[in-house]
Amino acid sequence: MAGQVAGKVALVTGGASGIGQAVAELLAEEGASVVVTDMDELRGPDVVAGIKRAGREAVFLSQDVTSEPRWAEVVGEIEERFGRLDVLVSNAGIGIGAASIIEMSLADWRRQTAVNLDGVFLSVKYGLPLMRKTGGGSIIMMSSLAGLRGAATLAGYSATKGGVRLFAKSIAMECASVGDGIRVNSVHPGIIDTPIWHKIPAGGTASGQNAPIDFEAMAKLAAPLGRPGRAREVAQGVLFLASDASSYLTGSELVIDGGMFAGSAPRKS
Repeated sequence: MAGQVAGKVALVTGGASGIGQAVAELLAEEGASVVVTDMDELRGPDVVAGIKRAGREAVFLSQDVTSEPRWAEVVGEIEERFGRLDVLVSNAGIGIGAASIIEMSLADWRRQTAVNLDGVFLSVKYGLPLMRKTGGGSIIMMSSLAGLRGAATLAGYSATKGGVRLFAKSIAMECASVGDGIRVNSVHPGIIDTPIWHKIPAGGTASGQNAPIDFEAMAKLAAPLGRPGRAREVAQGVLFLASDASSYLTGSELVIDGGMFAGSAPRKS
C-alpha cells in the first residue's frame, strides 16, 4: 500500500547513513516530507539529493543532537518551513565498546550517553510541543537488542539503549495522560548490516587496534534466521509505527532481530 505517511512531516536524526538513511528514504517514498539531520555534512545532502531525484520532498539540516541550542533552531526551522511535525524518529546514536568496563574511560561513557540518551531527551523536549500543535503524531525512538539484554563488551551502550526503552514508555504514558494524540514506541534492531559494525573492533575496545567485527559470521551464529538484517527491514518497522496502521500502539517495543531475543534455534547446516 503506497502513501502510508502521505501528507506527514517527519524528522529523522542520524539520517545520513545506515538505518537512519533507510528510514528517511522509505518515509519519503511513502509520501512524507522528510527532514534529515546529521553531523555528516557530506553524506547528508547526498541522501536528500537522492530523495529529491525520486520526486520526493526532503531537506537536510546539519545537527549535533547533543546541542540544546541547535535543537531549538532545527525545530524552529521545521515549523517555519512546514508548519507541523507529525513523525519524530530519534535515531542518531553511537556505539563504543570496551573489553572490560574498567577499561572504559569516563569521557567515552559520557560521550556515548550524551548522543544516545541526552540526544533522545532533547528530541522530545523540543519536538513534542510542535507535534502537539499539529494535533497528534508518532515518536519513534531507536533503541537496540542491547537495550533488552546485556552484552559483555557493550555495557555502556546497553545502559544508554535500556534508558531509551524506558524513556519511550514514560513519554508514552505522559502523552496518553494528557490525551495529545501522540504515540511513543521504541525499536530494537539486532545485528543489522550498517556502517556501525565497521567501527567497532573485534576486541570490543574503542582503540581501533583490532580487526572489525565479522558481523556476517556473528549473525549466522546468533540469529535464528541465520543472517544479518538489512537497514530497509528496520525502516519498514519504523514506517509501520509512523503510519496510522499502528494507531492503537503506544509504549511498546518493536524487536527486529531475526529472532535473537526470542531464543535459539540450532540449524542443521
